[in-house]
Amino acid sequence: MFKCCYYSKIKYLRPLIKFREMPTIELARISGDFGFEAKDENGHVVKMDSSPESGGQNYGVRPMQMLLMGLGGCSAIDVIMILKKQRQDVRDYKMIIKANREAGKEPSLWKEITIEFHIYGKVDEDKAKKAVDLSLNKYCSVAATLVGSGTTITTETFIHE
Repeated sequence: MFKCCYYSKIKYLRPLIKFREMPTIELARISGDFGFEAKDENGHVVKMDSSPESGGQNYGVRPMQMLLMGLGGCSAIDVIMILKKQRQDVRDYKMIIKANREAGKEPSLWKEITIEFHIYGKVDEDKAKKAVDLSLNKYCSVAATLVGSGTTITTETFIHE
């Protein structure tokens, strides 16, 4: 079944598919011209700002840095979940994410991202590498969004007992 929709005076048909409930984010200016707080429907708050070179005051993280943080969080949840299902003993976990943006372009997208996965505990290295691969190539929506915009993501996995 299809439902008829109108958007910007363009008529199109879209299938009636049940999607997850759309999250609601509220953004409010708190500090200076570009200091914002974003709050989700559960009350979690994140501070954002522009760089001082662009008129910001270092009130919070830059929005593009937050995208990298989202990639880290998304992938970390996947990797730990996969390893727990495989009965691996993950005692601690850390990621280091480094990235380069396109130079001289607006918008300046992430071009290359390198992620170091540091997994602490009695963990099989092959299982850890497979979990990282599954996360970034199958499960992590943030990674899929970045790769879909042309970003190259490379990884290194380190096991620390």
